[in-house]
Amino acid sequence: MILRASKLLLVAGLALFYVLVVFNNLTDFDSNWHFVQHVLAMDTTFPGNHGMWRALPQPNVELAFYLSIIAWESATLLLLLWAVVKLARALPASAAEFGLAKRTAVVALTASLLMWLIAFLAVGGEWFLMWQSRMWNGQEEAFRMFAVVGIVLLYVVQPEPEN
Repeated sequence: MILRASKLLLVAGLALFYVLVVFNNLTDFDSNWHFVQHVLAMDTTFPGNHGMWRALPQPNVELAFYLSIIAWESATLLLLLWAVVKLARALPASAAEFGLAKRTAVVALTASLLMWLIAFLAVGGEWFLMWQSRMWNGQEEAFRMFAVVGIVLLYVVQPEPEN
C-alpha cells in the first residue's frame, strides 16, 4: 500500500504543479507571453546566425503558440487530476485493478513529457534556437521538468506487488 500511495502522491504533486503553471499563465499572462514572443522572434539569438529565416515575429502567430501551450498544459492538468482520482479509488483494490488505474497517469505523464520535449526542447530550443539566448532560454527548466516527469512515469509504470 505504501508504494501505491507514493505513486498517487507523486502524480498528485505533478497535478499541483500544473495547477500552479496554468494559474500563473492565466493570471500573469504577460510574463510568459513575452517569453514566447522573444523565442519566436529570435531577437536575442547570436548576431548574424543563418537561422533567422525561421523567426515568426507576428503577434497573431505568437499568440497562437502561447495559447496552444496553455491549452496543452490545461489538458495535461485535467488528465493528471483524473489520474489522481482513479489512483485514489483503486488504492485498496487488487494489483491488477490498480495497474489498470495507472493508465490515465501514464497518458497524463506522457502528455507532459511530450510538451517539454516537443514545445520547449525541440521547437523552442532547436527550431527557434532558444539555446542561443541568454535571457529567453528555457531549456534548463524544460529539461528539469522532463526529467522530473520522466522519473515519476518510470516509477508509476513499475508493476504492483500483490498484497
